[in-house]
Amino acid sequence: MVLVVKQYRCTHSAGCVCLKGHVSEDAMFLVFRHMNWNPRMIAIFSCTCKWFDEIAKRVLWKEFCHARAPKMMQDLHSSGSHIVDGNWKALGKLLIYCSGCTKGGLFGNTHLPGHFVYRTRFSRTVGKCLLPPQCRTDVLYVSDSCEHLDLGVEGDVGLFRGIIKSFSMSNIKRLLIEKQVKFHPEELCPYCKAKLWNLKQPKMIPRSASVRLDAYDDSVEYYVCLNGHILGLCALMPISDSEDTKEE
Repeated sequence: MVLVVKQYRCTHSAGCVCLKGHVSEDAMFLVFRHMNWNPRMIAIFSCTCKWFDEIAKRVLWKEFCHARAPKMMQDLHSSGSHIVDGNWKALGKLLIYCSGCTKGGLFGNTHLPGHFVYRTRFSRTVGKCLLPPQCRTDVLYVSDSCEHLDLGVEGDVGLFRGIIKSFSMSNIKRLLIEKQVKFHPEELCPYCKAKLWNLKQPKMIPRSASVRLDAYDDSVEYYVCLNGHILGLCALMPISDSEDTKEE
């Protein structure tokens, strides 16, 4: 595989004409299926060749998503929904990457670096608690909080991410439009580069969100992009020692 990378190395510039001389798509499919759709290898190869990057966007990231979260993908596919909004690469990144946040960005002065996570559980049960009451028929899959602990004055912070099924036809999008919520003036979705709405601005985040996320009241804030990707932050409640472990 390393030989293939070296032989076909190219850039994504306008002068890239790396369109011929490759092994077949079927062969690449078989190779990456043998690697169980390793996301690191897909990302590395996508950076080396425009031809491969197109295959990855169209086929390999889709297969990765189905292998990583089969039940979630099956549900997102049901009822004629269009899961490919924002593309499969964006969804694959959502499954394995905590985007972090920068000072002066979406979440004020909080600065946390983005990082890959080995495995994250996504739950539609928790997601339902993050939706406003009038949107509870929508389906939101949200990740467990990625805990960033001991941040000084900021305390313990949890970052979460998710996706809303059939967002273009969802009640939450309809409500955002009805309330004439403005897009964030500068920041874009880190997964698909689409514009973002802040659900805290129109007071659309229910109190049940802080309960399910083990967060302080009114500390939960999250954004949704035009493709239905969710990214949010909350201040986590501290975990106290049990009475049994305290020294007498």
